[in-house]
Amino acid sequence: MNASDTAGTSDTTNTAGTPFSTLIRTASHEQHTEAETSTFMSDLLGGRLGVEAYARYTEQLWFVYEALEANTGRLAADPVAGPFLRPELPRRAALERDLAHLRGPDWRATLTALPATRAYTDRVTWCARAWPAGYVAHHYTRYLGDLSGGQIIRDKAERTWGFSRKGDGVRFYVFEDISNPAAFKREYRELLDGVPADDLEKQRIVTECKRAFALNTGLFRALGEEFPLSA
Repeated sequence: MNASDTAGTSDTTNTAGTPFSTLIRTASHEQHTEAETSTFMSDLLGGRLGVEAYARYTEQLWFVYEALEANTGRLAADPVAGPFLRPELPRRAALERDLAHLRGPDWRATLTALPATRAYTDRVTWCARAWPAGYVAHHYTRYLGDLSGGQIIRDKAERTWGFSRKGDGVRFYVFEDISNPAAFKREYRELLDGVPADDLEKQRIVTECKRAFALNTGLFRALGEEFPLSA
């Protein structure tokens, strides 16, 4: 990839005075909805898929969060990405506990990433290393999404497959260090509103946010192909 990858297609809509957190949420609404209503996720939440599909999805999440969290050391001092690296958020350790519960202690031996997952993680890794503002787009779509909508998945998994409430198997969705999710999300949006970037760079971040949702949708599509419902 090269520097032109950060540009995407700029949105020329006049957004003067619009908080950036509002801009990024509304501009990516269509892609967000497409991801949430994918066939795989609809089937999973509808109870039409078994625990194996849930475990496979959890495996793919591990690769995504490994990419998100592998480069936090180099991003911590970055003026754009650094403030978003809140200690309450990392998910990789929780995913590893879930996978040990779902797959057994040797879960790493059979861990494989789908090609769609590799495309996703490659983009996250590139942004983390070459374009911290783009990394923020991926950080936003994942962590705020899993803190919010992810709770629906947790509740469904607990009720459908008998996981202990907030126990191993669904620990990824339990943000134990966030006592007030609503307040935390307000603080996160304030960070977005104060991001040190000009209007053009903000539009590039919005474009990357749309790309993040598209990559997530691609992952759901690949999982749907791996777990098709019987006719």
